[in-house]
Amino acid sequence: MNNDDRTNFNTVQEHEIFGDRDFPSWLTQQQISLACTTYQTSRLMLIGAVPETNRISAFWRIFDRAMGLFCTPERLYLSSKYQLWQLDNVLESGKLYQGYDKLYIPRIGYTTGDIDIHDIAVDKNNQILFISTLFNCIATLSDRHSCKPLWKPGFISQYINEDRCHLNGLAMVEGEAKYVTASSQSDVVDGWRDRRKNGGIVIDIESNDIIVTGLSMPHSPRWYRDKLWLLNSGRGELGYVDLDTGKFEAITFCPGYVRGLAFWQNWAIVGLSKPRGGDNTFSGLELDELLLTKDAEARCGMMVIDLTNGAIVHWLRFEGIVTELYDVQVIPQVQKPMALGFQTDEIAQLITLEL
Repeated sequence: MNNDDRTNFNTVQEHEIFGDRDFPSWLTQQQISLACTTYQTSRLMLIGAVPETNRISAFWRIFDRAMGLFCTPERLYLSSKYQLWQLDNVLESGKLYQGYDKLYIPRIGYTTGDIDIHDIAVDKNNQILFISTLFNCIATLSDRHSCKPLWKPGFISQYINEDRCHLNGLAMVEGEAKYVTASSQSDVVDGWRDRRKNGGIVIDIESNDIIVTGLSMPHSPRWYRDKLWLLNSGRGELGYVDLDTGKFEAITFCPGYVRGLAFWQNWAIVGLSKPRGGDNTFSGLELDELLLTKDAEARCGMMVIDLTNGAIVHWLRFEGIVTELYDVQVIPQVQKPMALGFQTDEIAQLITLEL
């Protein structure tokens, strides 16, 4: 690949991250930034643009086993190994800090224990909802316990700390939890691993009906423009559900294990992961055969997909130690974001006042 075919923006000993030549200008034109997580290397990564040089801005902080994300311009919610973090922007509109237009600081940490939080959302009553994959349920925060379970699939016989069906994804409709994805209908511990190829399902939370079957490790259900979209991860597919027929309609194949889905205008932003070495969770799926058919290798990164025709119009790749992503979110009205972590003195020294 020639250097002028891509934009390098962060090349260090353990990282190389690059995108297509128009990716930075697209972010600038749309006035958005992207956030993503990787539990594999415990990072929250914030991707923006530097308009003056048409280069990409990248900023990352360490959060142990970073996974679920929910983002607004002023606040990020992030799940980690045993906590759920609320990070708040402390910059006033038009102000910069070290050239960044948003500065997110972890203000509140809820200690949940290792309940394996996956997708996060905030409902119309500002209640934080999340999937506890360990307990096979939707839950919310508790002021004295690890969490408060709110709902579980009908085939799960009890709230118990056994990942049975691998419940993982949560879709909100008009501020209420509406759909979830799971890798199987198993009611025994770790039973979902035996159903990775075609045991995946979508459940309507209100009715508790299983409305789609036959998926391969589905993730990231999202309601957008009156459609239920999701990622059929084991086949590398982005698509939507025909709610009348219960069929999944794929619109794009992506070269990787797809996980993490967000929308902006007429585009979907999809996260991709490479196969996990030494772990057969991602191996033995149809994705392997599809990649061979297309003479392609799995990659880690993001793809921007035109919803009109399924074309991949922009892409970003991660090389080096980052090989998996979990969640992807759009941060609107933000050009170049950064965050503070816990491994430098900056978080102790940066003090702001509410006057």
